[in-house]
Amino acid sequence: MKKRYFPLVCLLSVAVLFLIIRCGKDGGNDVPPIKREPPVVVEPPVIPNTPFKSLKYLYSISGTKTLSGIHNREPNATPKVWTEKAFSVTGKYPALWSGDFLFQADNINNRQLMINEAEAQFKKGAVVNIMWHSCNPALAEPCGFDASGVQSKLTDAQWADLLTDGTAINTQWKNLVDEVCVYLQQLKDKNVEVLWRPYHEMNQGAFWWGGRPGADGTRKLYQQLHNYMTKTKGLTNLIWVWDIQDFGTLASDANTYNPGDEYWDVAALDVYDGSGYTAAKYNTMVEVAKGKPIAIGECDKLPTAAQLAAQPKWTFFMSWSELTFSANTDTQVKALYTSPSVVNLDKMPGW
Repeated sequence: MKKRYFPLVCLLSVAVLFLIIRCGKDGGNDVPPIKREPPVVVEPPVIPNTPFKSLKYLYSISGTKTLSGIHNREPNATPKVWTEKAFSVTGKYPALWSGDFLFQADNINNRQLMINEAEAQFKKGAVVNIMWHSCNPALAEPCGFDASGVQSKLTDAQWADLLTDGTAINTQWKNLVDEVCVYLQQLKDKNVEVLWRPYHEMNQGAFWWGGRPGADGTRKLYQQLHNYMTKTKGLTNLIWVWDIQDFGTLASDANTYNPGDEYWDVAALDVYDGSGYTAAKYNTMVEVAKGKPIAIGECDKLPTAAQLAAQPKWTFFMSWSELTFSANTDTQVKALYTSPSVVNLDKMPGW
């Protein structure tokens, strides 16, 4: 019986196979044609013609990698204490080192130590970020972080004088700027590039320089500083960082406090409001940057690797000194630093 029907079974099998192949070729209803998706084309980042190696590097990693960074707050006598703390927790040195000219007498007297560390960090291959909590030029220097110092106010008349060349307040402002320019000139002479982040959190009304919207407000002071430091003082080693904070008015603040594309190279957002790294904040910064690098200028709570993957254009994060370790567990800090998308000092290309 098996031998008698074997040829018939073979013939039927061949016929069925032929029909299946035929239907596939004819695009029959039962066997739809395979739809092939076109390959994804990843456009390389557009890197501008800039002399700054570190700025070019930020452009090159935008969309794929994020630099780790930490600020080293006072005292300037120990200008890498928080960088070392990050290493002790993670086993990795941050790719970005940050310092501050500061405002108290002892820290002003130790500015040279901070500048020496900036040079040393740059030679190691780190990105160097420097900020300045300046004293009020209408009051005294040194000063405190209080209502008679960094957190003081200017009247509208004093503000107008500040922006008017030759007035007493304007002259004192230049004196204060000249003091820090001496140190920035040292770095220029040694070919050290500086992410220069003055008058940070421009939409923050707690500081004497901040919280004044409009053409003659805080952004005018930032423009004045830019022009004085680059044109009058000739500091060509500064990569200008424009920085605002994540208040509920961020969408409008990004325009109201924007000094203009020609006045800054990197747009930074300080993330402190408690809502974290929302898509709305990220999209606002991407839109206002118009292709320039964006960064997390300050934070207490660090982003996660998953958040950076969803928001890949953050080119660096800079956590605030001790807040790094009070707002995050050591495990969380280490997880971020060892994420494949995060670049630490050991992976930097060198300058």
